[in-house]
Amino acid sequence: MGKVKVTVLKKFKPIDVFGKDFKNPKGEIVPECNVFEEGQILISEDGEKPEGFCGFGWRAIQPEAMVLAFGGNFWESWTEHGTMYVACPDGLRPVCFKFERIEE
Repeated sequence: MGKVKVTVLKKFKPIDVFGKDFKNPKGEIVPECNVFEEGQILISEDGEKPEGFCGFGWRAIQPEAMVLAFGGNFWESWTEHGTMYVACPDGLRPVCFKFERIEE
């Protein structure tokens, strides 16, 4: 097993996705994700959730981290060996990540 470097590439606001703001049940505008910052780097060891990572998002994208942690690869016709690009499933304010296997 191994480590995977997780880089936060881009955070989106609802207006970026839908062209309009969304309000929560309290009437407040839903902001972009407040868990991550663009450029932030986290490390997953053996496919485990990095400390501070959103549990909802990690459950959805963990399979890609597991593939890389166990030495697998994805479609090398469009991404580098040991790399995958993924996004959390938050439909209003998704976050895009780059996963890179750390070769030791």
